[in-house]
Amino acid sequence: MAAILLDPLATIGRATLGACRVTGSVALFALEAVSHLIRPPFYLRLFWRAFIEIAWFSLPVVALTAVFTGMVLALQSYTGFARFNAQSTIASVVVISLVRELGPVLASLMVAGRIGASFAAEIGTMRVTDQIDALTTLSTNPMKYLVAPRLLAAVIAMPLLVLVADILGVMGGWLIGTLKLGFVSAAYLKSTFDYLQFDDVFSGLVKAAVFGFVIALMGTWCGYNSRGGAQGVGGATTSAVVASSILILALDYVLTEIFFAR
Repeated sequence: MAAILLDPLATIGRATLGACRVTGSVALFALEAVSHLIRPPFYLRLFWRAFIEIAWFSLPVVALTAVFTGMVLALQSYTGFARFNAQSTIASVVVISLVRELGPVLASLMVAGRIGASFAAEIGTMRVTDQIDALTTLSTNPMKYLVAPRLLAAVIAMPLLVLVADILGVMGGWLIGTLKLGFVSAAYLKSTFDYLQFDDVFSGLVKAAVFGFVIALMGTWCGYNSRGGAQGVGGATTSAVVASSILILALDYVLTEIFFAR
C-alpha cells in the first residue's frame, strides 16, 4: 500500500529534479556562450553566414505570414466591430495588435521552426560524428565557434525581421481595408499612424531580440547535447522547435507584463 502511494510522488520528484537539471544546464550553457561574445577571437565569417541564413532566407516565410495575418485581422475585426458600429477603430486595432504581439510572436514561431531545427540538426550531426571533438583537438573552442556567432546573429536579425513583418502586416490590413471593406486610403493610414506610439514598436523589437536569443540558444543547446546517432539528431531537432515555441509564448506574457501592466 505504501509503495502504491509513494510511486506517484517518486515520479513527480524525478520529473522535478530532471526539469531543474535541464534548466541549470541551459542556463550554464547560455552564460558560457554569452561570455564568449565579448572575448576574442571573433569569427565574423560565421556570424555573417548565420545572419544571412536567419534574416535573408527566413524573410519569405515571415513576409507571407505577416501579410496574411494583417489581412485576416482586418477582416475579422471588421466582422466583429460592425456589430457595435466601431468600424473606424479597425486600423488602430490592426497596427497595435501586429506591432505589439502578432508580429513578434508569429515571426519568431516561423523562425523557430526553420532556424531552430536547422541549428539543432547541423550541430547535432557534428556531435554524433565527433566533429565537435575534432574542433577541441584543433584548439578551437566549440562554444565560441559554433554557438556564440549564432546567438549574436539571431539577436540582431530577429528585430529586423519583425520590423519588416510589422510593415507588411499593416500593409495587408490596409489592402483589405481599402479594397474590400470600403475604407478611404488616406483616412485608414492616418488612423494607423495616429494611434501608433514609439513604445508599441520598441516593445515589439525587444521581444524579437529576446525571442531570437531563445531560438538560437535552444537550437544550439539541443544539438550540442544530442546523442545516439541519427535518431538522437532527430530528437534534438524536435526538442529545439518545441522548447523554443513554448518559451516564446511564455516569455511573451512576461515581457508584456513588464511593458504594459501599469
